[in-house]
Amino acid sequence: MTADSDVARLIGHPVRLRVIIALGGRTLTTKQLAEALPDVAQATLYRHVAAMVQQGFLAVVDERPVRGTVERSYALGDRLAHADEKELVAMDTAQLRSTFLVFLRTISESFERAAEPDEHGDRGILGFGHTMLYLSDDDLPQLQEAMAELLAPYLVEPEGDESRDRRRVMLSTALIRQPETDN
Repeated sequence: MTADSDVARLIGHPVRLRVIIALGGRTLTTKQLAEALPDVAQATLYRHVAAMVQQGFLAVVDERPVRGTVERSYALGDRLAHADEKELVAMDTAQLRSTFLVFLRTISESFERAAEPDEHGDRGILGFGHTMLYLSDDDLPQLQEAMAELLAPYLVEPEGDESRDRRRVMLSTALIRQPETDN
């Protein structure tokens, strides 16, 4: 298997994608991951975490002894859990569709949880929409770089006083070329 197919398999697997989302911008122990994904069997979660560490998608950032065992804390690893153009082109059509459906299902599940009012009757931060852009081939890398720069301060879990005012939200994007139309 090539690295490209590793990325496709990673983002195309619902449990692994949910682990990435749970970790995004923070460090969690395996126990905390299990609490964040209560519907995933512990053995299944541990197997996926181990595979993701081995492939470099997750990193062990801390280890400490707890009651005769070692508790590990994980963060996203050096390999990005994002398929770039080369990786998407390497996927066959069925694999690309399957990966996209996993992406959509993950968004849908998150929306379902967020759509339920909390104890205060508040849905918190919830929104969705479409925006049409007009980009040349040269514009896309510039847009991606500008978005990465804009989002960078918000990608790390805040600490101290700053954490009281901030909520964790998921921002999902999909770039889909639109068909040409006759005007």
